[in-house]
Amino acid sequence: MSTGSTGSLLPKWQMAILLGAPIALGLGYLYFRNQTTSNLTEESADSTDGSSTNKKKISNSKEKSISLDGDDKLPKEMVEPKPQTELEKAIAYKNDGNSRFKSGKFSEAIEFYNKAIETCPKSQPLDLSTFYQNRAAAYEQLKKWSAVKEDCTNALELNSRYIKALFRRAKASENTNDLCASLEDITATCILEGFQNQSSLIFADRVLKELGRRDAKEAFKNRQVVYPSANFIKTYFASYSNDPLMTNDADENANSGLSRAKMALKDGKYEDIIPACTEEIDSNESDEKRKIEARLLRGTIYLLLGSLGEASKDLDYVIDSSDADTSVKANALIKRASLNVQNEQHQKGFEDFAAAEKLDPSNADVYHQRGQVYVLLEKLDEALADFNMAIELTPHMCSALVQKCYAEYRHACLVQNQVQIYNAIQATHRAADKFPNNIECYNILAQILSEQQQFDKADELFEKAITIQPTQASLYVHRGLLHLQWNGDIKKSLDLLQKAIDIDEKCELAYETLGTIQVQRGLLEDAIELFEKALKLCRSEMEMVHIYSLRNAAIAQLNVAKQLGLDLSSLSALSATGAAFA
Repeated sequence: MSTGSTGSLLPKWQMAILLGAPIALGLGYLYFRNQTTSNLTEESADSTDGSSTNKKKISNSKEKSISLDGDDKLPKEMVEPKPQTELEKAIAYKNDGNSRFKSGKFSEAIEFYNKAIETCPKSQPLDLSTFYQNRAAAYEQLKKWSAVKEDCTNALELNSRYIKALFRRAKASENTNDLCASLEDITATCILEGFQNQSSLIFADRVLKELGRRDAKEAFKNRQVVYPSANFIKTYFASYSNDPLMTNDADENANSGLSRAKMALKDGKYEDIIPACTEEIDSNESDEKRKIEARLLRGTIYLLLGSLGEASKDLDYVIDSSDADTSVKANALIKRASLNVQNEQHQKGFEDFAAAEKLDPSNADVYHQRGQVYVLLEKLDEALADFNMAIELTPHMCSALVQKCYAEYRHACLVQNQVQIYNAIQATHRAADKFPNNIECYNILAQILSEQQQFDKADELFEKAITIQPTQASLYVHRGLLHLQWNGDIKKSLDLLQKAIDIDEKCELAYETLGTIQVQRGLLEDAIELFEKALKLCRSEMEMVHIYSLRNAAIAQLNVAKQLGLDLSSLSALSATGAAFA
C-alpha cells in the first residue's frame, strides 16, 4: 500500500514499461499493462459466436480463428469438372468445404473436408495439414472442442509452425480449461508472429491472468508464511503519523504480553510480537483495553505477513468493540481498508476509510493512506485532495508531501501539460530540500527524472539516498533499472540487483526484477528459479498472481523454444548493447 512495500509509487505495469518488458517478455508483463487498453482491444481476440445465422460476419471476418486456408490454391480450370490427380481431387473437396463453411453449413463443410483428408496423398503434408486445420475451424463453430484439438494436433504434426492451428488449438484448450496447454500454444503463436499480432497478445494476456489467478489461489492457501524483512516492517510503521501502537507511554506492567510485544516492535524483534500479543489476549489478568491494543498490534503483523484471515479477525474485534479508543478504532479501520484493497474489494476498503474519517476527521493517516490507494487506481484528483488534507493536518509529514508531488506529476503526464510536469518536478525538488535526510523524496524524484530521461541526475539522487540509508534494498533495485534505461549496462544492473539481495534476502522486488531481466536475456531457466524465490516472499494473493504470470510465461517460452528448436537468445528483446532501452 505504501512506498515502504516496494520503494515505489509506480504500479507494476508501469515498472514493466520502464523495463521494456511488453516487448522483451512478449507475454509475462502484458497482464500488467493499462487495463483500459485491454478493454478497448479485447474484442479483437475473440472469434465469432458460431451462429449459423451470422453468415456475413463469418464470410467477412479477418480473425484468424475462423479463417480458412487455400481458397485460391488452384485456378478455376483445374477444379472443373474432373480433376486428374488425387491432390487435385482433394483440393476440390476442400474448396467445396470452404464454400459450405462460408454459408454457415458447418456439418456439410466437415463432410467435404473428410473427403479431402481421405483423398490427399500422404506425400503432400502441407496440403493435408491445411485440410485438417480447415476441418478444425468447422468443428470450432460447432464448439466441438475435442475434435478441434485433435485436428489441430494432426495439422501441427504435419507442419509444426502452423500458426493458425496453434492459435485454434490454444482457443480450444482454453475452452476446455486446459490453461497450461493453451498458454504454450498461444506462446508459440506469439513467438512465430514476432509478438506483432495484437489479437494473439491479448489472448495470451487473458490466459496468463486466468492461469495466474488459479495458481495463486491454490498456492496462497498452502503457502508457508515468511516474515518480511525488518526494514520493510519498520518502513511500514513509519508510514503512519498517528499510529497508537507507536506511542511510548509508560507501562506499569512491564512484564505483560503487550509490554513485551511493544518492546519487540521497538527493538525490531518482530517474530516475538504475535506470541506476546496472544499471551496478553489470553491472560485473565489483562483488562479489555489492553486486549484491544494487543489485537490491533497482532492484526497489523498478520496483515504484513499476508495472513489476511487472521488479520481480519483481530481488526474486526477492535472495530466492533465499544471499549476501543477513537484513535485505536480509526487505525484498525485504516488497516482493514488496506486489507480489503489487497483482496480486490475496493468498495469495502473505501467504506472503511470513510468510517475512519467520520470517526476521527483530524487523523492525517486516513487521508495519507487513502491517497496512496487513489494513486494506484489512477484517481489522481481524489488522491491530491487527500494528500492536501493530510499535509494540512500534519505539515511536517514528508511522505504525504512527496506523494502529493508524485500525484501532481502523474496528473500532468496524463493531460500532457509540459508546464505542469515542470512545476511538479520542481515541487518534488523542494520537498527533497525540505527533508534532506528522507530517502523517499530522493527515491521518488529519481524515478520521475528517470522517466524524463534525466538519467545522470536520477543516478545522483539514488546514490545520495543509498548514502543516507545503505540498507534499503529497493534503492539498489531502482538504480539497477535506471542503468538499464540509461545505457543498457547489464553488468552494472545485475551487480546492483545482487547487492539488493545481499542486503535483504527477502527483497521480493529484486528477485522479480532480476528474473525479468534474465527472461530478456534468454536465460529462462535462471528466470524461473528467481520467480520461484519471489513467490515464497509474496504477502498477498494479488502479488502471487503477478509473479505466477511471469513464471508461467517463462516456462511456456522455454517449452516452446525446445519444441520448435528455437535459440533462446532469439526470444530476447534485450541485446547486450541495450537497444531495447534506446
